[in-house]
Amino acid sequence: MTTHDDLLDSMTSLPDDGNASSAAEIQLDFSDPDFSENGRDYWEHYRYEVEKGQVLLRIDKYLVERIKGTSRNRIQAAAEAQCIRVNGTPVKSNYRVHPGDIISVVMDRPRYENEIVAQDIALDIVYEDDELLVVNKPAGMCVHPGHGNYDGTLVNALAWHFKDNPNYDVTDPRMGLVHRIDKDTSGLLVVAKTPRAKTSLGNQFFNKTTKRQYIAVVWGEMKELDGTITGNIGRSPRDRLLMCVFPDGEMGKHAVTHYHTLENLAHVAVVRCQLETGRTHQIRVHMKHIGHVLFNDERYGGDQVLRGYKTASYAAFIENCFKLCPRQALHAKTLGFVHPVTGQQMDFDSELPPDMDALIGKWRDYAHALQK
Repeated sequence: MTTHDDLLDSMTSLPDDGNASSAAEIQLDFSDPDFSENGRDYWEHYRYEVEKGQVLLRIDKYLVERIKGTSRNRIQAAAEAQCIRVNGTPVKSNYRVHPGDIISVVMDRPRYENEIVAQDIALDIVYEDDELLVVNKPAGMCVHPGHGNYDGTLVNALAWHFKDNPNYDVTDPRMGLVHRIDKDTSGLLVVAKTPRAKTSLGNQFFNKTTKRQYIAVVWGEMKELDGTITGNIGRSPRDRLLMCVFPDGEMGKHAVTHYHTLENLAHVAVVRCQLETGRTHQIRVHMKHIGHVLFNDERYGGDQVLRGYKTASYAAFIENCFKLCPRQALHAKTLGFVHPVTGQQMDFDSELPPDMDALIGKWRDYAHALQK
């Protein structure tokens, strides 16, 4: 896995799309990657066009004069990690710049717009050792800071948790979160506390050897109890806040979701989804694609009455269900990987959060009542 140096800690801002009302939602998607390579997304953090008349100069010297608050050693380490590129190609720190060269500094996570402030936010830590930490993220918490969510994120909480650990730098991309889930999705995430842990775990995610299972409540009873959904996922050409499936495979990125129905409950179903890939909103988009939008998924239309009856009593029942679980009903329940140092298989399981548990219980009672 490509690693990066903390020269990237002082970030430039994401471009303003001119729509303040949607800024927070854009952050939840982590914006669009600038490019992808070998299955991994990259974001450009610095970009320079070498001026006309520029004499031949080592790129580390060129950049140290332009990136504030960094050192030549950091830039050299970044070049060694292949996150300094000229005209799209990684270069060594002794590369000599030429007029017209396009220099970019890239990394495999989105930009942090401001300094990361350590905040005393309670974490549900499932497991921790010297190499990694597994946390059960609650719904409503963003993973990374960004547009409209500058604090209160999991990264802010981790900064506090590790504040007395001299070996952990929350801004250093060589360690930290290995994967992510949406703000309103709850569940398990793994955090690498060392560069070697992030490299190992990142490779496992890339090679699809990790085990990730989600529990979702979706609209409509599942007629096919088991199945696999395959379809490229990309940003909708009509609405950049939405992802969609491109069945022909010419756009978007390859995505595969396996599902198994746990319960059919009148007009909804409880399903277990296993990810083979990890695309933005993958389960939400794939389930919608087969006609089973996640329950109360506002962005994809699941906050409407999509199945059932057109009666006042049924509408009131659904409204009560929405209040019980006021977000998309999706929980990252299990997570499995090989420990980066011991080689031991590590498997973790989390209980359904109270809101989803209550929602399923209410639908279960409703379904049983219909059978009497």
